[in-house]
Amino acid sequence: RINPQLDVMMPPPTAVFSAAVDLLGRGVLFTHIFDSLYRVLLAVGTAAVLGVPLGLAMGWSARFRAVVDPLLEFVRPIPPLAWIPLSILWFGLGDAQIVYIIFLAAFFPVVLNSMAGARDVDTYLIRAGLSLGAKRSELFRTVVLPAALPNIFTGLRIGLGIGWMALVAGELVAAPSGLGYLINNARTLFRSDYILLGMVLIGVLGLVLDYLMRQVARLVMPWHRGQ
Repeated sequence: RINPQLDVMMPPPTAVFSAAVDLLGRGVLFTHIFDSLYRVLLAVGTAAVLGVPLGLAMGWSARFRAVVDPLLEFVRPIPPLAWIPLSILWFGLGDAQIVYIIFLAAFFPVVLNSMAGARDVDTYLIRAGLSLGAKRSELFRTVVLPAALPNIFTGLRIGLGIGWMALVAGELVAAPSGLGYLINNARTLFRSDYILLGMVLIGVLGLVLDYLMRQVARLVMPWHRGQ
């Protein structure tokens, strides 16, 4: 071999496959996968439950947006990683702290895209609904919400992707399991095959979840083909 250290620095696919077989044989690979999936889905789900209504309200009401938007724009530029020390003080070491970091990463894309969807509804549709005597609540439910759905799903997809990035950072700091923990622990053991395995699994899981999100979007919005 020209460089005997090459397999350590960048192991071949066969070494990564062997690492997966080894972890499967020890019964820990699925534990890491399920723990990471649980944290990401819980955090992004919470971001959706809180962020979508908030974003829709901000897009629907200019007065409400003028009150809330400065606070969001103050907090939004702060990287989720900067919250890790405080989150450890607040929640201790464990799932709650990691979920909180992922939630912060996913929350703002969900809010901003939901707000844009409600704010940018075609004014002709709004006027048509008002001219037909629709109340504001009916107008929101029948016109604004359906028109905002493409933006909402875009925000969820972006939030899900950023959530996976934050997951690794959160698990690197304080987690007894998960793919981020696997990567960090492999670093201390100089096991680049485990590191690459963790990276590949994160990419595959992110791809699968994004695909499922797009399928849900197609079911919810059969009239829209942009997802």
